[in-house]
Amino acid sequence: MEANPLEGIVMRKIIWRMSVSLDGFIEGPNRELDWHLVDDELHSHFNEELGAMGAFLDGRVTYELMAEFWPTADKDPSSPGPMVEFARIWRDMPKIVFSRTLERADWNTVVVRDVVPDEIMELKAQPGGDLALGGADLAAAFMRHDLIDEYGLYVHPVLIGRGKPMFQPSDAKVDLRLAETRTFGNGVVLLRYKRS
Repeated sequence: MEANPLEGIVMRKIIWRMSVSLDGFIEGPNRELDWHLVDDELHSHFNEELGAMGAFLDGRVTYELMAEFWPTADKDPSSPGPMVEFARIWRDMPKIVFSRTLERADWNTVVVRDVVPDEIMELKAQPGGDLALGGADLAAAFMRHDLIDEYGLYVHPVLIGRGKPMFQPSDAKVDLRLAETRTFGNGVVLLRYKRS
């Protein structure tokens, strides 16, 4: 019997966290995010969580959205402290962008063409912090391969009616257990679930 080369290794987790409206959308029908209630308390929490990660795993759309704003966000004198702090976190963090069309990417970023389960397992076995998954389309691909270890929903107290849902229709059933709830002063509630 062949030995499992990953046996005994403490694996990093793949963690998908998203802001979501109470009716289940991550963005409005025209990609609106103006309903997000991100104040200094919530942004500081994001910084604490994301600053401890080992890498950001993003789809092209999420990466381009982030790369359009965060590399220089700390240069704006009107940026509040948590935004300045996150700009530094984002620039310094290793990033892997999954894209079949993006030719190159800046800001400490590697472009990968496809989600290959064996390669993701090798990435999880490397030392370092957990891996932050970004974007619903990429998350759907990771879900198809059963690669997500933890889900975090930041439920905003708003109904937006239409838009892009957090979860795509799927035939997979994933059993989870509630690991944490936290209510922020602005009414956002974190629901954190781990694999059962």
